[in-house]
Amino acid sequence: MPPYDIGSGQNDLAFIPLGGTGEIGLNLNVYRCDGALLAVDCGIGFGGPALPEVDVMVPDPAWLSENREDLVGLVITHAHEDHVGAVAHLWRQFRCPIFATPFVAAVLRRKLGEAGLLGEVKLHTIKRNGRWKLDPFDLEFLEVTHSVPEAQALVIRTRHGLILHTGDWKLDPEPLTGPPTDEEAFRRLGDEGVLAMVCDSTNAMVEGHSGSEAEVKRNLAGIIKGLKGRVAVTCFATNIARVSSIAKAAEAAGRQVAIFGRSLRNAEAAARECGYLSDVAPFLPEEEAGYLPDDNLLIICTGSQGEDRSAMAKIASDTHPQIALGDGDTVIFSSRRIPGNEKAIQIVQDGLARRGCRVMTDEDHMVHCSGHPARDELKRLYALVRPRYAVPVHGEWRHLTEHAALARECGAQSVIIEDGDVLRLAPGNRPNVVEGVPVGKLAIDVDRLLPLDGGVLAARKKMLFNGVVVASVAVDAGGRVVGRAQVSAPGLFEPQDAEPGQIADDLARSVAEMPAGLKRDDDGLREAMRAALRKAVSRRLRKRPTVEVHLLRV
Repeated sequence: MPPYDIGSGQNDLAFIPLGGTGEIGLNLNVYRCDGALLAVDCGIGFGGPALPEVDVMVPDPAWLSENREDLVGLVITHAHEDHVGAVAHLWRQFRCPIFATPFVAAVLRRKLGEAGLLGEVKLHTIKRNGRWKLDPFDLEFLEVTHSVPEAQALVIRTRHGLILHTGDWKLDPEPLTGPPTDEEAFRRLGDEGVLAMVCDSTNAMVEGHSGSEAEVKRNLAGIIKGLKGRVAVTCFATNIARVSSIAKAAEAAGRQVAIFGRSLRNAEAAARECGYLSDVAPFLPEEEAGYLPDDNLLIICTGSQGEDRSAMAKIASDTHPQIALGDGDTVIFSSRRIPGNEKAIQIVQDGLARRGCRVMTDEDHMVHCSGHPARDELKRLYALVRPRYAVPVHGEWRHLTEHAALARECGAQSVIIEDGDVLRLAPGNRPNVVEGVPVGKLAIDVDRLLPLDGGVLAARKKMLFNGVVVASVAVDAGGRVVGRAQVSAPGLFEPQDAEPGQIADDLARSVAEMPAGLKRDDDGLREAMRAALRKAVSRRLRKRPTVEVHLLRV
């Protein structure tokens, strides 16, 4: 027998991704050392066209919840929603302390406050580049550049070896907010010896370098200075460097700035609380923006990904209560399209163009740069860190395979795993998957979590594509129909169509032909009426909608 227990992990070091491997978003990672568990990041994802019945989803925390007695803490690497957005939804199932830098903590306190959890959660603020212990883990933050303040790589030291969890990062000589990635610190880490590097794969297929925020700042300033009419810019709310660049470009062009959208207001408040945006004048309230002359206004708003309820989506549909855009105005999308959001973004951009706005994107102007490393940056990090093993994460499957090939070129042994795989890193001659744990996704439905493969969402998806038909039928004690049955079929027929009345008549005739005994049994009669209703609809539409019958005894 080996000197370790594979099932309990009492004498091993393992990496267990519960979300974020093989896709972008839903990051939830677990490290196991000698039976103790450490969680890293806890993010949300979006349904997209493949899941039209789902708006926002989170990783299924069931396995981690079942083992929460072994969970020593949750570390958040940075403040993007795909890394921190699920904390308020899932923390009650973990009930562990949380560790984050000041900016992440400021963002998270607002989320926890909205969820009524602020008084319950033990939220520990760790300084940038800080080091602390959560036995058996010795943890250290290393500051990296990303499109959000205070992004941190996480160094995990254990008795079995050292793991570098990069989080999201890039190499930017002029990041504008915070210092550049400390390459010398990574070199020292390589000298210390890195067993495994768990690394961002988002841009593993992109040649060259990801670009610099300073270049985006210069381009935005030049573009905005030459524009007339109202100008609107949409970007990720927590990209504080970008918000600062936009505001300074507006100031140089003689424009005042208003921000639109709750997530932007929350990010601004967190940024100012932590000392960022100190050289940027306070933004105008939404309600004052509409009174400024067009050439003196710039608005920064949410909705870069085409989110239905975002400020930009409302502006595009001309339903925003405070502001309108039209002929002569310009909208700049200072962001990239997250895979899966292409259709939603196109709908918003088409709505703006239909209103007469000029739409500018990163496809035709240098108004955005990625916060993730391209291939030259990945090669540089591998040269500094020199890990023995490479574990690509945070990307679609093609990104992972391209990253794995690059890692091998750089001298590391690469291992590709899927969500739920338990990758034992030590002891042993090389990493191997020793078991699997259950994983999945849950949809956020207001204040509850629903399994994607559960009955509620299955019914919702069926109704979305096949519609719903509801019949209301009154019968007497003997089962004879009283009055006329009523049929409602929203999404299947127009209000003036004759078919709902015809279906109601078909249903009444079916009831009349049913056996007398069945008509005296409410449950049996209701089920028989559902079958008859389904058949009547199918004859006319060749669809199988969700059907429901309201039976009333009179």
